[in-house]
Amino acid sequence: MKVRTALVGAIVAGVAVTQAGVAAAAPARGGHTPTRTAMEAAVRDGVPGVTATAVDRHGTWSATTGVGDLRTGAPRSAADRYRVGSITKTFVSTVLLQLEAEKRLSLDDTVDTWLPGVVHGNGYDGTRITVRQLLNHTSGIFNYTTDEDFVAAHFAKDGFFRHRYDTLTPRQLVAVALAHKPDFAPGTSWNYSNTNYVLAGMVIEKVTGRSYASEIRDRIIKPLRLHATSLPGTRATVPGPHSRAYSKLAGTTTGPTYDVTSLNPSMASSAGEMISDSTDLDRFYSALLRGRLLPPRQLKEMKSTVAVDGAPNGGYGLGLLEETLSCGVRIWGHDGGIHGSTSVAVTTADGRHSLALNFDGDWTGNPEAVVEAEFCGTPPTARRAAPGAFGARR
Repeated sequence: MKVRTALVGAIVAGVAVTQAGVAAAAPARGGHTPTRTAMEAAVRDGVPGVTATAVDRHGTWSATTGVGDLRTGAPRSAADRYRVGSITKTFVSTVLLQLEAEKRLSLDDTVDTWLPGVVHGNGYDGTRITVRQLLNHTSGIFNYTTDEDFVAAHFAKDGFFRHRYDTLTPRQLVAVALAHKPDFAPGTSWNYSNTNYVLAGMVIEKVTGRSYASEIRDRIIKPLRLHATSLPGTRATVPGPHSRAYSKLAGTTTGPTYDVTSLNPSMASSAGEMISDSTDLDRFYSALLRGRLLPPRQLKEMKSTVAVDGAPNGGYGLGLLEETLSCGVRIWGHDGGIHGSTSVAVTTADGRHSLALNFDGDWTGNPEAVVEAEFCGTPPTARRAAPGAFGARR
């Protein structure tokens, strides 16, 4: 779920940079200096604070800049947990691909096979949409988070403060989408839709008889020992160490800044409810690309991409984004946004160089520049990146 509202914000004064767990051998690129520079540039652009952790052949490097609490001035921490938004999608897709490997479903099953009658009417036919098309966003199903009334009720200031603790069911979210005509006939185009992954979570529950959150916990979180990762359901708080999360709650970069840390994430459901930290996200994407979570056939399916609108150097697989950076490095991962939180987690094709980062504001900053700096080794002021897949969606 991507909910950033604009591109430039008010500058937050006061920058603090810290390091933790730096390997004894200095990394190439001079100790991640370009990455740190890009993080500081994000704070100058108005992001309250940034936290990032990278893992490469030299070891683990973490840095923070800016503040994690505008009221107290407390800095961000490398141990911060944060809402990761659409990064949840890669976890959901991984579970469905595991179920395919176990021959409990086929990605070419129709949605109606598992959710009979759920996607029906107003131009929709669940017998013509496959699970694969949900996962790579070629289903044509409208994105419920772009419905005007939903935006007003959950992303605009008055609506957010009135409804921030409401519980919404997956079927309610799907109903918002189905009130709109399809974007296109299944399989004929591409459009990012959070509705696809709400339905994907419902498919997991129908196949297994258990919640998609339980399946993620048992299949991914526990085996990889992702101690900071959780699926909160309807819980409004962020457990463990965390910074505050901030938003303008408007389609503008000016005006008041609101603390939006506390909210009921059921409105994101299996499209974006997860909480994690940078260390866990690095571990997850590295394990995924190194074949620890999926057999070779399913990992190949996950990495089979379709074109992404507005991102000539990237593509979308099954819950997994691919991008070739301006220096030729190819990365895989996902980004995610939810109120007050913008995140990116990526790794190289061999899973040996990973980066996860988070902005604690949703209206400004360029996470793509931080990614470019880490993997290309050039400060963002010296390298102009081509449009990328990461950050290209709402």
